Amino acid sequence: MPGTSAIQPYRWLAQYYDQIFTRLRSPIDEARKHVLNPILPKLVSACDLACGTGTTALGLASKGIKMFGVDISPVMCRLTREKAHRTGLSLRVLRADMRRFRLPEPVDLIICEFDALNHVPRKADLQVVAKAVARALRPGGYFYFDVNNRLAFERYWPGTLWIEKPGVAVVMHRGFDRLHERAWTNVEWFIRDGRCWRRRHERVEEVCWTFSEIRHTLHQAGFAHLRKWDFTPFFKNDPLFKNNPLICPGCRTAYLARRSPA
Repeated sequence: MPGTSAIQPYRWLAQYYDQIFTRLRSPIDEARKHVLNPILPKLVSACDLACGTGTTALGLASKGIKMFGVDISPVMCRLTREKAHRTGLSLRVLRADMRRFRLPEPVDLIICEFDALNHVPRKADLQVVAKAVARALRPGGYFYFDVNNRLAFERYWPGTLWIEKPGVAVVMHRGFDRLHERAWTNVEWFIRDGRCWRRRHERVEEVCWTFSEIRHTLHQAGFAHLRKWDFTPFFKNDPLFKNNPLICPGCRTAYLARRSPA
């Protein structure tokens, strides 16, 4: 299963992201608070890389942090700008590929959540992203991200999910190619258009790395310190996930890396 050369700027996923996936935010929010709350008072500026519809970026902006948001999807960028306008919060949104993004100025923190990093087309792209992040950080700045691990793709990824909301229904058929270490999701959208339903299709792919690969890549990019947290406690604190026997230690990890001070 060959990879593509560019991250896909998902159209329908972006348009209905908040409507479909907001309920799944709780573990992500809990992990971020647990890891970042001790350092947030020290931060002046930050960037949400693969910011989606801007919910996290605007939350940080509300704390007085100067925020940038980066996403490759033009629909995500538009929705984020609209949210920022409605809230009156300051957030500069840049459309860019996470492998090649550049900020107008270096920042104290870059976050990349919701396994967005897994969505790069090739395993080798992790090194490219790490270098781009290091370039965008001030010396001593932080890089916070979460990733799905191979165990997640093997254990609970394969299967079919159905989600229905007013005016839209989604069928997600998922699998994992062990040979190429690539997970995939075929997404079938059914969108109400008057008295009719329109069908749309998208495909989403993810790659994964070992802890050793992540640690080596970040070290090569100039990050001197790396800490990690298993995501299981954050899932188990949410009623939606607490009784799911497929979620176990090792499936998902949060990382906090720090760029070398000099």
